[in-house]
Amino acid sequence: MDAPSAGPHDVAVARDLEKLGLPPDNWPATVRGPDGKTALDVLVVGAGMNGIAATASLMFKGVRNLLLIDESEPGQEGPWLTFARMGTLRSPKHLPGPALNIPSLTYRAWHEARFGIESWDALYKIPNELWAEYLSWVQRVLHLPVRHRTRLVSLHQAGRFLRAVLDADGVTREIFARRVILATGRRGAGGDDWPGFIDRALVPQLAAHTNDPIDFARLRGRSIAIVGGGASAWDNAATALELGAGRVDMYVRRKVLPQVNKGRGAAFPGFLYGWEALSDADRWQFMVYLNDVQSPVPHETIHRTVKLPNFHIHLGCPVRSVRGGEGGVLVTIADDPQPRRHDFAIVGTGFRVDAAAISELSDFADDIATWGDVYQPPENLRHGDLARYPYLGSGFELTEKRPGAAPLLGHIHLVNHGAALSHTAIASDIPGVNIAAERVSTAIVASLFREDWDAMRQRVEDFDEPELEGTPFFVPPNKPGGGSAD
Repeated sequence: MDAPSAGPHDVAVARDLEKLGLPPDNWPATVRGPDGKTALDVLVVGAGMNGIAATASLMFKGVRNLLLIDESEPGQEGPWLTFARMGTLRSPKHLPGPALNIPSLTYRAWHEARFGIESWDALYKIPNELWAEYLSWVQRVLHLPVRHRTRLVSLHQAGRFLRAVLDADGVTREIFARRVILATGRRGAGGDDWPGFIDRALVPQLAAHTNDPIDFARLRGRSIAIVGGGASAWDNAATALELGAGRVDMYVRRKVLPQVNKGRGAAFPGFLYGWEALSDADRWQFMVYLNDVQSPVPHETIHRTVKLPNFHIHLGCPVRSVRGGEGGVLVTIADDPQPRRHDFAIVGTGFRVDAAAISELSDFADDIATWGDVYQPPENLRHGDLARYPYLGSGFELTEKRPGAAPLLGHIHLVNHGAALSHTAIASDIPGVNIAAERVSTAIVASLFREDWDAMRQRVEDFDEPELEGTPFFVPPNKPGGGSAD
């Protein structure tokens, strides 16, 4: 889709920010790290949707000594142009995106400026590539301090600071930060979920996860097994067939696919803002409910897939093992001892949430409190997967398993899918992105202000702009007495 220049719209955004006085000057105290250099106030890891919103929200509150990093190339942040193979966003088009309550920053405003109002009216859902382009535009128009091709390797405690080991274009360096936000997406909460019945030695020649790069051209004419029946499994089935796969067999544990997207039913302000006010028992019970009912595959994805020849779905067929054999992959399902041979297997079992498996936090792994550490549900509501979710504070901060053992955990904020039990899906789904950004930025602002209180008080005491200069009551500095109107 060829588009006119968005230059005039950039000017409109700048004008809106000027009217709002955004961003204000930096106010936190200048603090030097162990290396003698000024430490970052905030390091934000992940320049996707949540990282962009959190960084902008901090800047809008006057925290400007920060850095946003992403390991990808510019424009490739997030899943939209890599393993998100659904073509369009699953969310409705009217959601504002990381606009932080500024109308000109919304996706709709950007789209209309680029393609016209008629294009917006005709749009059904937002194509992945346009969403990625929009997010890149937000980075640019807000002048976010983003550094690409930079990966967080690990975090370590260094006195009152967090020492971040970075890999930038293959070169390792260290920086010190007072706070860190991990806006690392669904994968950043513990990695991909690989069931134990799948032989990982099959990767990469004979198997891949839906979240991996897959050379579909190599699979032309081949027989592919899909393990799982969620949305990403269907996306990969459709992609494989569209690119020439000979046959796709999808093995689904459930006899009936989920029918109602309860997550969409929960995407209203009361739910998104109010969730954290619930008791641990209420939050746990509802998450068990959501886990049991699961989300359905979008109807567009179903239509896209079933219209393709050579697609075969096997409901009520839980997979027992996936192993190599007969020059390919052997899939064994329940109640059928005879394995079924395929040329390749794609594993569509989603993501794992496990605080102990977040590689960047390996130094802190033993000290991170999980829901399993903090809350013990009744017998009928026990759920091992939910027990591994990190137990976060009100500002997305990690908490300690043993008070006092690792106090700097409270300076690490997990704004990704791992926050879902503590904060509902505001850190992983588009409807909540602005709420998550506001919540984490407000928490960090408060904690930095509290930490810098001596400097903040001194700043006010040193403020000496004379209000009454030019009036009869003006008293020059260091002059006793007062003026008189008589």
